[in-house]
Amino acid sequence: MKTPAKDSPVHKKIDEFNEIIERIRIRYNPPRELFTIALPVAVALLVVLTAFLMGYTLHTTEKQQASTTSDKEKALQAYLAQMNTDNGNTTGGVAPVTPSTPATPAMGLDEIMVFALIIAILPYAIDITLQKRGVRKKEELYTEFLFKLSELMRGGLDPIKAVKELSKTDLGVLTPHIRIASTSMTFGKSFEESMKAMAKSLHSELITRYTMLVVQASYSGGSVADLILKASEDMRSIISIEREKEGNLHQYVMIFYFAQAIIIFIVYILTTSLLPFVQQLSISNMFGKTDIGDIDFARGFFHMIILNSIFGGLIIGKISEGEARYGLKHVVVLVAVGYIACALFILPPPAAQTGPKVNITVISGDQQEGIVSLPLVNSIVFQLTDTTGNPVNSTSVTFSIMPGGSVNPASDTSDKNGQVMTKVILGADPGTYFITATANGATGRATVIAKSGGG
Repeated sequence: MKTPAKDSPVHKKIDEFNEIIERIRIRYNPPRELFTIALPVAVALLVVLTAFLMGYTLHTTEKQQASTTSDKEKALQAYLAQMNTDNGNTTGGVAPVTPSTPATPAMGLDEIMVFALIIAILPYAIDITLQKRGVRKKEELYTEFLFKLSELMRGGLDPIKAVKELSKTDLGVLTPHIRIASTSMTFGKSFEESMKAMAKSLHSELITRYTMLVVQASYSGGSVADLILKASEDMRSIISIEREKEGNLHQYVMIFYFAQAIIIFIVYILTTSLLPFVQQLSISNMFGKTDIGDIDFARGFFHMIILNSIFGGLIIGKISEGEARYGLKHVVVLVAVGYIACALFILPPPAAQTGPKVNITVISGDQQEGIVSLPLVNSIVFQLTDTTGNPVNSTSVTFSIMPGGSVNPASDTSDKNGQVMTKVILGADPGTYFITATANGATGRATVIAKSGGG
């Protein structure tokens, strides 16, 4: 690929952009964390808030009931229907109620929060990883700096002149720092002040410690060059030991990753083989039914895998690198892999658009207030329109309510005006309830308030 010429418009624009960035850095000196922590977190919160306002809801482990018929009534009707069938009477008696099949759930707010989590921590995870690698590189070069400093002092130079000579050589990323220290000595600063300032600019505790040792050696008299050479060897030994320790701990990192893979595999086996069989045991009868059929195990396992990824990544960082924050990169990897595995093998696929694109709005019944466990006075009416605002008729719409209660009907077809309606029975707890209408992958949501009977 051809590099733009220095006098080309592209090159001039790049220079102007770099100049603007440099002016901002010099004038305002924004902290690094503003771009690696504050800004990503703000973007992540904005993503979650936008998803919430668009109608995404938090999926819990409790399955929503799509019919207003009580469990005992459905069980009784099913029992009577079975009796009629056994007696050869297929026309008389009470026909069983066939519950409507709920629509496949769309992506939940909990899944949006997973994306937001990655957005929030990924920049900081990358930044601290690169910073640590940079510091490690500086420490390795600093051992070489001390070695060359001791050699020059063996040749008869004092520490200040030795540093000035080293500023003329190439020591990689240390070169600009050494030149600054040399310049400060030229303008009258002491060897101690210049070396301490250089160590501070390198942001390494190990370099700071050995710089103080070098400064003290310069005042001690005797064979200062030998002391600096010994400091160089000791520092190199410490870096070697740290590398060896991290190499030994690398196997534990692999164990954590392998354990996460095993957990995902076990969850996959449970959700595809064992749990469907167990949930079939939740058979309706005249005395009610067990609660196991109302639990969304797949969603619960999804939450477990994500939480295990978060805490597991932080533990990896604490064990392998001494600080939990260095485990954020592992958190990103584990969460991303865990989500992909759940989306592919564990969670049901999100509802796909099966017809023309529609917009769903509430035209009646929104912001009602009612009494817990009782029907609302007014039905909730939604309207379906196309992208140009025209009503969309003959389109199937499904209804749901959270965090409890029931809707009737659970599904309906839009009329010639694009309207559908459903009646709502509130749940047993006071608070805010959301009634959601879903059609062709689009959603509309109404909000109602449930108050206690005494209030």
